[in-house]
Amino acid sequence: MSTTDRRTAIKTRHRQAIIDAATALISEGGTARFSVDELAARADVSRRTIFNHFASIDDVVTTACTHVLGIVIEDFRAAFSASPVEPGSRASMFDAVTTALRATDIPSVIAFLWQALGGFDAADQRPQQIFQATFSRTTDEIARELAQRHADEDSLDAELLVSSLMHGIEVIAHRWIAETGATTGADARALWGRLLERLITTIRTGY
Repeated sequence: MSTTDRRTAIKTRHRQAIIDAATALISEGGTARFSVDELAARADVSRRTIFNHFASIDDVVTTACTHVLGIVIEDFRAAFSASPVEPGSRASMFDAVTTALRATDIPSVIAFLWQALGGFDAADQRPQQIFQATFSRTTDEIARELAQRHADEDSLDAELLVSSLMHGIEVIAHRWIAETGATTGADARALWGRLLERLITTIRTGY
């Protein structure tokens, strides 16, 4: 391995260690309000190394949120890809997406985002905007993949279906947070399951 390759490998390792440390501190402390010194100690790097990779603590937190979201999207994609493609049926598209939603650990990512963003405060719109942007990104990715898997169907149907479900997920996420405080124990997960089934039934049957 050349000197350049070694340096690149070290930089990559340090960056990932910082992201992993931030993720752990958020999960354990229930908030993203940790200091640079705490982050450096947890990642086993210097303060300077942190700022060589990130502009600020907020930048680290945003990257950690994106990383966690990426893992959840991959979990969803795996569950979604496991379902058979049944051409010519909007109902089969609906079933594929809802099956993947049931199989994906959505409560964990909602709880992580809630903790990382420090909750929602009416006086500070930024956390709410990041939360909405997270769901918007996920919606776009799922709709695109659904349209590709069901190329015989109108892509607008895929967009409408996924948009309806994911906006509904955002709505029940707020209800779930209000009733559980974004905890992920057995009772909280059971409540999420009930809310998700209510959402699926409502969209499936319409008004």
